Amino acid sequence: MKTAQRMSRWKKILIWISVVVVALVVGLFVYLSSVTYSPSEQAEAAMQSDGQVLVTEVKQGYRFEPQGTEAVEPNIVFYPGGLVEPSSYSPLARTMAEHGHRVYIAKMPLNLAIFGLNKADSFIAEHPDEAYVIGGHSLGGAFASRYAAEHADQLEGIFYLASYADDGGSLKDTNLSALQITGSNDGVLNWEEWEKTKTNLPKDTTFVSIDGGNHGQFGSYGMQKGDRTPEITEDEQLKQVVQALDNWFNSLNK
Repeated sequence: MKTAQRMSRWKKILIWISVVVVALVVGLFVYLSSVTYSPSEQAEAAMQSDGQVLVTEVKQGYRFEPQGTEAVEPNIVFYPGGLVEPSSYSPLARTMAEHGHRVYIAKMPLNLAIFGLNKADSFIAEHPDEAYVIGGHSLGGAFASRYAAEHADQLEGIFYLASYADDGGSLKDTNLSALQITGSNDGVLNWEEWEKTKTNLPKDTTFVSIDGGNHGQFGSYGMQKGDRTPEITEDEQLKQVVQALDNWFNSLNK
């Protein structure tokens, strides 16, 4: 009888624990959804295929590729910023596809790159004999750097948008090329860490500062908490990012 009572008591305890765990998980999902940045109308429009760019949802994210012509190398893998929906970077991906590149935007679990470090694997596997670069925005850039540190032999280079290489993503002993782009009005980037971690970058690193650009306008999802007001438009910031990428790609081919 006592054994049956103990089993009943433990069963109730386990049920209570299960209910608490479920409630915490649901609460976490609700909270993260409430603080996640969604794509702007412009970004949603850029997700649509047309005569120039084919947009396809693939297993680990989205692929943008030029229509009617073969893609030029390098292919581009992009890791989104923390708590930012991947489609928020579609204007950048579409523009680079219009310039001839195949672009992949990774979908991260909970929109946090910390849980999707190796998302690039499936993208690179699509065309393993072609050249790739990887990059990312903010948290995404830091984890793109960690990926690059472990797969330097599969990449031509890495680019950082309002981001940096932390110690876990140090590339100082690699032969990769790097491009680091920042906005002068960025109120989210930890500038002290950005400066300190320059020692983790490869010797071949190009720095570009966008005068008047801020943190959020590296994507297209509106004003980010803690950011400073930009002094240029989102389209102008995008234009300068694309120009910097084009110039960097040209240097890779020399």
